Amino acid sequence: MSKPLSHNSARENPPAASEPSQGQSSTTGRRAADAEMARVLHTEPFRVALDSSGAGIAHWKHEPLHDVVEPMSHHVIMAYNGAMQHMERRSGRSVAIGTFRRGVVIIIPEGSSSRWDIPKPVDVVQLYLPHATLKRVADEAASGTSSELLERTAHPDPITSRLILSAVNSLEGNGALDTLFRHQLIDLLAMRLLAAHTGSQATFQPTIGGLSPKVLARAIERLRSDSDTDVSLDALASDAGLSRFHFCRAFKESTGLSPHAWLRQYRLEQAMNLLRDTDASIALVAAELGYASQTAFAAAFKRLNGETPSDWRRRVR
Repeated sequence: MSKPLSHNSARENPPAASEPSQGQSSTTGRRAADAEMARVLHTEPFRVALDSSGAGIAHWKHEPLHDVVEPMSHHVIMAYNGAMQHMERRSGRSVAIGTFRRGVVIIIPEGSSSRWDIPKPVDVVQLYLPHATLKRVADEAASGTSSELLERTAHPDPITSRLILSAVNSLEGNGALDTLFRHQLIDLLAMRLLAAHTGSQATFQPTIGGLSPKVLARAIERLRSDSDTDVSLDALASDAGLSRFHFCRAFKESTGLSPHAWLRQYRLEQAMNLLRDTDASIALVAAELGYASQTAFAAAFKRLNGETPSDWRRRVR
C-alpha cells in the first residue's frame, strides 16, 4: 500500500521538485505550488496530499500575509474557510480589493505573480492543478473550451468552494482510497473550472452509457486488489480503454457509485467480515485494510456505519 495521508507530511511518492527546499520546476524554473506556498507563508500545511505531478490538496492555517507570491508551475485554486476579512491583491498596476468569506474562491493561474496584503490570520484549503491536467480534462470532456484560467480574487462560487473545502474532511488516512478520491475530485474540479472560470462557454460531452459486463468485471477485480497500483484511476481507465473522465461516468452508470464510493463500501464490508469472523485486533484490521492508524480506521468506520469498530463487533458477535 502507498504511504497514506497524515498531518503535515503526507505525499504520494513526491519528486524532489515538490519539496519546499528544492521546489524548482525543471522545465519552467518556477517553484511547485506547495513549495512556493511554504516559502511565502513561513509555515507547513496543516494537512497535505500530493501526487508525483504536484497535483493535490493542502489545508493551510497561517498568519497575516504581506508579501509577493512568485510565479508557480501549477494553477492554485483556494477556498476560504476563516472569519470574514478584507484583503488586497496587486498584479502589476492592477489592484483587486476583495472580501474573504466562505463561498468565495481565489484563483492564481500558473505563471502569474501578485502581492497579497491580508491583515488577519487565514484558514484556507488549496487545490494544486497542473495545466496538463486541466487541458486533459478539457480534451476528454468538453469541446470548444479554452483551458486558460481567469485570475479571481474572492470571487463568489459556492459550488467550487464547497467541493474544495469538503476534500480535506473526506480523506480517510487510507492510501488507495485517498488517492482514488483525490484523482476523482481533481478531475471534477477541473470540469467546474472549465465551466465557470475560463471566460468561454464549456460544452460537455454527454454520458456514453455504462461499461460492458466484461469491462465492469475487470474493473471490479482491480478494485478488489490489494495493490494500490491496480486501483489507481489511471490503471482502471486504461484497462477499460477509456479516458479517466469517461471511465468514472460509465462506472457510475453501471453501478450507481463512483469508483471511490464503490471501493469505500467494499473496504467497509471487508472490515465487518474481519471484525465479525476473526479475533484480529482493531489495529491489525486497520493495517490489513491499508489505514495509516487504528484511529484513522475507527473514524472512517464510524462515518460509514454509525458505530466504532469495537462497538459494532460487540453487538454482532
